[in-house]
Amino acid sequence: MGAALAVAGATYQGLFRNPLADPYLLGIASGAGLGATVGFLIPFPLQWMNFGAIPIFAFAGGLGVVAVVYSVARVGKTLPATTLILAGVALGAFLSSITSYLMTICGEELHGIVFWLMGGLSLTKWAEVWTVLPCVMVGVIIIWLHARPLNVMQLDEEQAQQLGINVERVKLILLGAATLITSVAVCFTGLIGFVGILVPHAVRLIWGPDHRFLLP
Repeated sequence: MGAALAVAGATYQGLFRNPLADPYLLGIASGAGLGATVGFLIPFPLQWMNFGAIPIFAFAGGLGVVAVVYSVARVGKTLPATTLILAGVALGAFLSSITSYLMTICGEELHGIVFWLMGGLSLTKWAEVWTVLPCVMVGVIIIWLHARPLNVMQLDEEQAQQLGINVERVKLILLGAATLITSVAVCFTGLIGFVGILVPHAVRLIWGPDHRFLLP
C-alpha cells in the first residue's frame, strides 16, 4: 500500500511539476473519506467479493471525485494542470465539510470513522492485500511504461508536444493509473499521509530524477 502511494505521489509530482504534490492532491482523500463515512452509516450489510461496505464506498468515492474534477477542469481537448489542481482542492474542501457534518450526527459510529480517517494497517488482512495487488501492479506498470514521456514533460508541455508526445493522452493515462492505485490503497488503509510526498523525494536522492529508475 505504501508503494502504491509512493508511485502515485511521484507521478503527480512529475505530472504537475510540483515537488509538493501528493496522491491526495485532486481530492481523492476527501472523496474516499466521505465514501467510507457513508459506508459506516448505511443501516444494512453490504458485501461484494469479500469486501465490506467501507472499502467499496471509499474506493468509489476516490474514483468518483477525480472523475468529477477531470470533467470540470477539462477545457475542450486540453487539461490545464492549474485548473485541475484548483478544481481538486475546491471539491475536496466541499466534500470534507460534508464528511465533518456527517460525523457530528453519526453517534456510535464516530469512533470507527475517526479511526479510519487517521489511517493504519491494523485492520488490513493479507487476503485483501493479495486481492488488490494485481490492480496495483497493473497501475504501476502502466505508469512506468510512460516514464520517458513523463521525463520529457518535465521541461515543458509545448516542447514535449513538439517532440511528438501526445501530452493530453499521456496526462489522461497517468492520472487514471495514479488515481486507481491511490484509491485501491486508501480504501483499505485509510488516509495515511506523508508517504506519497516524502518517499519520492527520498528515492530521488538515491537514484536521481529519472522516472525510469524512480518509479520501480
